[in-house]
Amino acid sequence: MPSFRDLLSQVREEIREVEPVEAERQRADAVMLDVREADEYAQGAIPGALHLPRGFLEVQVEGRLPDKSQPIVVYCAGGTRSALAAKALQDLGYRDVVSMIGGFNRWKDEGRDWSAPRVLDADQRNRYHRHLLLPEIGEAGQQKLLESKVLMLGAGGLGSPAALYLAAAGVGTIGIVDMDVVDASNLQRQVLHNLDRIGERKVDSAKKTLTALNPDVNVVTYDVRLGADNVVELFSDYDLVVDGTDNFPTRYLVNDASLLTRTPVVHGSIFRFEGQVTVFDPYVGPCYRCLVPEPPPPELAPSCAEAGVLGVLCGIIGSLEAVEAVKLLLRLGDPLVGRLMAYDALEESFRTFKVRRDPACPACGDQAGEILIAEYDQLCMPHPTVGPAAAR
Repeated sequence: MPSFRDLLSQVREEIREVEPVEAERQRADAVMLDVREADEYAQGAIPGALHLPRGFLEVQVEGRLPDKSQPIVVYCAGGTRSALAAKALQDLGYRDVVSMIGGFNRWKDEGRDWSAPRVLDADQRNRYHRHLLLPEIGEAGQQKLLESKVLMLGAGGLGSPAALYLAAAGVGTIGIVDMDVVDASNLQRQVLHNLDRIGERKVDSAKKTLTALNPDVNVVTYDVRLGADNVVELFSDYDLVVDGTDNFPTRYLVNDASLLTRTPVVHGSIFRFEGQVTVFDPYVGPCYRCLVPEPPPPELAPSCAEAGVLGVLCGIIGSLEAVEAVKLLLRLGDPLVGRLMAYDALEESFRTFKVRRDPACPACGDQAGEILIAEYDQLCMPHPTVGPAAAR
């Protein structure tokens, strides 16, 4: 039986190896793949490297690196595990793979760039374990979620399930805008709140629930009316917005601020037994004004407080908003940009409709003028609680 040394020698005849100086030259175009164990990686790594321990390589690499033509520089501590990893990658069909001679130890000894990466602690690894098992998320994706900032417009019917799932997922900063108080009539669908908090400010109740669910999350509360005087500043501080508002004036305000700050908006709406979800990604897909150029007359657009809503419907639509938010933050899959998903609870059916940008849209069209942030209360009759008091 051949010895390990003999097997390693044979492997090195079948792969390409490069010195650290050559690996550094390739760094701009190649994926630097670190195949060391987690404790080694935590002590220092090449900035921007993809960490995938050797023991998980064959199981996870195709999910993490789907493009098999992408140049890859593999490194470990000293060059042995990386050689074996390079051979495994070649056997999987990766066409441009090299192993770095001397590994990270030599890279560091030669004075090249390295840093101690942010890593999940033991408690976080346990909490987010099911995410870590997904190649599309993994530790890098979970770190991205922890570094992300999402602004919730409303702590009501849609904001409640969306905020709960985003907090559980580990979104590091969640801002909540709502100027309402908890009422007993909210509890049929607004699952952030409970009987003990009736009369309490919704933002304070929401913060208690979310921080109790996940102490990793920083919940920032805004007990204010969303208006022309603060919307741009608020949007500018966040990666994306989850919209749970329930009136047309606020939706037009949100749309214009989204375009001005180029902040994506995950939009949800509900009415009786029906709900809709879409994503407005500024200047990539249509905006809200492309979809709804003019508000309907007030008598044709009653609020949920007037027409009623199935409580469970809020959970479905709010959860879909949370899914779209995670996809946008991690750049996963195919977000609902340019598509409107409609759900009918009575039929138990989903339908998806294509929505295209309107070249003549006054907000995002080819000839659109300067975006002016203004109040739109005159467009239609707002709900008595003006601003993002959440989908009722």
